[in-house]
Parts: sequence; structure tokens; C-alpha cells
Amino acid sequence: MQRGEAVSKINDFAVRSIPFLFVTDFEGKNTAVMSIEEATANKVFFSIGGERNFSNISTALRNPGFISEPAGKGTEADDSGKFSFIPRLVNVEVYRKAFDKVSWHLKRGDTYLINLTFATELDTELSLDDIFLRSRAPYKLLFADDFVVFSPEPFINIRNGMISSNPMKGTIDASIPNAEERLLTDPKELFEHNTIVDLIRNDLSMIASSVKVERFRYIEKISTNRKDLLQMSSEISGIMPPGCLSHLGEDIFTLLPAGSVSGAPKGKTVQIIKEAEADGRGFYTGVFGYFNGRDLSSAVMIRFIEKADGVLKFRSGGGITALSDCESEYHELTDKVYVPFV
Repeated sequence: MQRGEAVSKINDFAVRSIPFLFVTDFEGKNTAVMSIEEATANKVFFSIGGERNFSNISTALRNPGFISEPAGKGTEADDSGKFSFIPRLVNVEVYRKAFDKVSWHLKRGDTYLINLTFATELDTELSLDDIFLRSRAPYKLLFADDFVVFSPEPFINIRNGMISSNPMKGTIDASIPNAEERLLTDPKELFEHNTIVDLIRNDLSMIASSVKVERFRYIEKISTNRKDLLQMSSEISGIMPPGCLSHLGEDIFTLLPAGSVSGAPKGKTVQIIKEAEADGRGFYTGVFGYFNGRDLSSAVMIRFIEKADGVLKFRSGGGITALSDCESEYHELTDKVYVPFV
């Protein structure tokens, strides 16, 4: 559905305290807003912070149209078993051409941070269902036979009148000597992270008051089938106005696209992304979220695998600044091609 219809449906569900799931693409032009029963019936499954729309996901996946018990705690599949996972990485020279294009815009001052992404074809016997079942991630989504998400990055959370966002910016191979110190002291990573923290703080100030940085540059480890990664995040919070649920839809779309996966300034940077990237992002780097009748939890759709013409494609990328080195950025893009299980 288009933005206007999505906004109205989100507001209606929120005011009536009806649990719902929403999924929107990168530009907020194509959105699904579903009751939990509608989502499950259409093979759209989620797990967000321990809340989910299934009690036994294996049973649900084997029975199309299966309606599970209401969202809540449940069980997931064991992740044991060998599998192959061979990425067919984008050619480095193809990446370099796009990198040079965005670097030109950076030097002109059209943008000062831009997220550049590419698709990587996968050779694997894993299906989207398999990946959803076995992934260990705080935010998971299986959208029918179209795509799967296993994201580590929150978008916004609204609880008890407070809003928070935890932008993730900065990644390094955990096996590199002194990896955490190198990540925290790298001038490029510091500039990139500061830029996004400022952007998200300004974004939240459009819909909330008393916005402040609660935690600045904390490090988390992510274990994958290929290597362990360290990722850097910050937490920004604010106070929502009374009656905010009546305009929850407008507030969500005001914040799109997510700053950590677009760049700054947003408007011009999104135009450059369209010029530089090989194809449209679609739902990749969009947002999905669950409203439980009181609170909202949502995530940025990074760590994203889609099925296109029977082929699985992993979408990944990273932030580019005037301090960026092409080879380092290419390695960051390829490091993020993983599944969060072994």
C-alpha cells in the first residue's frame, strides 16, 4: 500500500491498541501493514526482542495459511547441521566505479556521508526458511518467499512515552589485533559515527522533545559463519508528546529513510545513491516493526537476503566519507555477507 493508506492504518491500529506488523521499503513508498493474524496467514513471520507471531515456526512453515497463537514467546529451530555458503562477490572494479562516483560527490560537497551498497549472489542449499529458522539475531523477519532479514540494528523503540534509536555505524573484523581500539580511534570511523549520531538526534527532535545521547560509541560482537565482527553503536533517546499513538504513522514516515543506511544530508544523498548503485534497493534497508498494543519495536532491514528469479542475493554495504579508502570499504561490504549461525 502507498504511504497515505499505510499511515492511516498504523494510526487506527495504534489508537485501538491492536497489535500489528509493518514493513516498509527504503524510500517508504511501498508498505505492508498487517494484523498479526494477517501476517501469519500470509507467511510473514517475525521475531523482535523475544516477541513473535508463532509458537512453533517449523509447524507454521510446513502449513501454508497456518494461524499460530498470538505473538509472544516461542521456540525456534536448532541451528545444527552442515551447509555451504559461497558468496559470488561483486567485482572490485565494478565497486570501484561506484565508489569513485560517490567520492566525486563528496569532494563537491553534495554529501558528506553516503551509504553505498551492492548485491552478492549466493551459492547455497539454504532456503529463506532455513535462514530464518537458524539465524540468531535480535530482529528477524521472513517475508513470504521474497526475503529474509536477520538484523542487529534497531530503528526506533517507543515504550512508556520514551523513544530511543540505536544507530549502528562502524564495523571491523574482530580477529584483527587490537580491533576494538582500532575501531574506536580510526578518524574515518569517528567522523562517520558522529555524523550519524547528529543526524539521528536531529531526526528524533522532529517528533520528540529532550532528545539526548544516552550512550556514545559502545561495541558489540556479532558471531557469524565466516568470522566474528565488532560493530559500534550509540543510543539516542527523547520524550514523545502525549497522545503520540494517534499520529504514530506520520512519525514513522517522518524518520524515513533510516539515517544510518542513507547518509547526510538525506535528500541529496538518496539521489546520489540512486545514481551510484546498480539497482533499486526495494525493501533492503527499509524498516519493519511490531506494535504489541502498547509499545513499538522496530529494526532497520540490514543483513538482508532476497530471492530474485530463483537466486538468493545478499545485500550489504557501508558508509563512505571523504576519508574512505576504496579497498577498506570493499572489504567491509564483503565482511557483512554472512549468516549468524555456524
